[in-house]
Amino acid sequence: MKRILIVEDEPLVAFDNEHSLREAGYEIVATVDTVPNAIKAMDDDVHLVLADVNLSDGGSGQDVARAAQSRGVPLIFVTGGSPPDARTLAVGVLSKPYSQRDLISAIDSVDAKLSGRVPKRIPKTFTLFTD
Repeated sequence: MKRILIVEDEPLVAFDNEHSLREAGYEIVATVDTVPNAIKAMDDDVHLVLADVNLSDGGSGQDVARAAQSRGVPLIFVTGGSPPDARTLAVGVLSKPYSQRDLISAIDSVDAKLSGRVPKRIPKTFTLFTD
């Protein structure tokens, strides 16, 4: 799980996520802030999507999640407010505000879960859906 798509409309959050993830050895496929751009970016080989729920174009991260789900790509919502159907659309929710350490730990937790391993450290700001 090395190729990540970031769907975030807050420029500072997007920049911090890009920087921290690159430093941690991840490849950022793209950083986008609209649903159409997110869907287009998923045409590349994406291993994980990080998506905010409310996007700048008035679009919803839930639409991004549905597109990711149809492609078999896991998604983590990174948001201040979890949508009611998050459990059916995502592998987890990382609540804003979060630290970059928590972001990386959340990704590691998802990678462990999807690989059949027990996650080492699940951040307090992260809800990993286990069913």
